[in-house]
Amino acid sequence: MQSNDQNLMSTDDIKLTDELIVSYLQQHPEFFNRQAELVSSLRLPDHQRGTISLVERQLSQQRQKIHNLEEEITQLMVIANQNEQLFALYSDLYLRLLDCTAATELLDCLHQATTQLLSLDSLKLWLVKPTDVQHSSLIINDCREIIENRLSKEQYYFGRLQQSEQELIFSQPTSGSVVLVRLTHLEEDLGFLAISSQDAEHFDPRMDTLLLGQFKKLVAKLLYQQLY
Repeated sequence: MQSNDQNLMSTDDIKLTDELIVSYLQQHPEFFNRQAELVSSLRLPDHQRGTISLVERQLSQQRQKIHNLEEEITQLMVIANQNEQLFALYSDLYLRLLDCTAATELLDCLHQATTQLLSLDSLKLWLVKPTDVQHSSLIINDCREIIENRLSKEQYYFGRLQQSEQELIFSQPTSGSVVLVRLTHLEEDLGFLAISSQDAEHFDPRMDTLLLGQFKKLVAKLLYQQLY
């Protein structure tokens, strides 16, 4: 059996670390209740005010948490307001599209909605089947390879395009971002819509597609009715 002196020495030899102290306090939460004077006398370093008490540090942390929550709520309110405005724009666009009685009128409406209502740069449409309709939004180049590369497994493509793809779709390089929307109706592949923005970050793969999905279905149905 070891002597008391040996036990004391082995205890003294234990090196205190942050982990040991944290572990002890977690296992003994009543420690600061027993050491109330220590709590009030503790001083902690602060980058702005030099040293502050533990209570002041706790209050500062709580104020920061409240500030962060207020910022999150404000951001959520901004997003909600933007979504409300976007929903109203889409609702108005749907009514205008449903009133179109010819393919050219439909394409005019789509182009105006894209460039004016949504403040985007350009809208282009590529059709699998040739059409007699003449319109500046129609792509005359063969874009089958783009569908195979960008839309073979997905209904949308968000981001940047290679320069060769940009020239096929828009007839010139585009510096921003695009969304490609595959159009199908009654399981028939009609082609795709290409919408561009000068903002390189506007069309992002993380974008929500709820409104875009409704828009996609309506446009495909109306194009099918007007063109075929």
